[in-house]
Amino acid sequence: MRIGLQVTNFTWPNHQGSLGETFGLIAQRAERAGLFSLWVMDHFFQISGVGPAEHEMLEGYSALAFAAARTNRIKLGTMVTGVTYRYPGLLVKTITTLDVLSGGRAYLGIGAAWNEEEHRGLGVPFPPLAERFERLEETLQIAHQMWTGDEKPYQGKQYQLARPLNSPPSVQKPHPPILIGGGGERKTLRLVAQYGDACNFSLTNMGLDEAQRKQLIEIAKKCPVHRTLINKIEIRTDLVAF
Repeated sequence: MRIGLQVTNFTWPNHQGSLGETFGLIAQRAERAGLFSLWVMDHFFQISGVGPAEHEMLEGYSALAFAAARTNRIKLGTMVTGVTYRYPGLLVKTITTLDVLSGGRAYLGIGAAWNEEEHRGLGVPFPPLAERFERLEETLQIAHQMWTGDEKPYQGKQYQLARPLNSPPSVQKPHPPILIGGGGERKTLRLVAQYGDACNFSLTNMGLDEAQRKQLIEIAKKCPVHRTLINKIEIRTDLVAF
């Protein structure tokens, strides 16, 4: 089992005064503690399960680039990027750039998006769910094509790319690992099996019940992928060291 750290809250007692320094220290200490990966949410507003929308929220890939400069080994990713937030070609370029500059430590974490409030707030189109899943699959196809170096035009229902050039290529081969968020058996798990290297479930939201176990079994039967399970841990400072 590999343990990673997801930073979901940037509202700290000293507020914005030393936000960058604090986040950098968290990244460095996570690496020093031997954690495998560091994750941030890709949201523009804070989500309701963590705090009010007005609380501090860093843009995901800028935050990961900052963390990359402060670390040397730990893997870096968003959990997860909403497919509606960025055009697919630009998203692949962003992930590739992070992978190149970090020495091969980037993940692509991606899902169908859900937070309508931040879309409306910042003027980002929020299409119906069926269209978002179409966009998700096409984005995954584009990512695989660009990471193989195939520059032929991509013609999809939602996206058309005349020349999906990606130079420099990623450091990780054949490509940075792709983590797909969500646990729906009908759509998401099919995408995981066909395009993904990892998937993410939230134990907080779903609970480790019979349905959760069934979904994990379905993934295992479809193809060998890594499963990431989100749960909270308690970090205590009142323990006595002997």
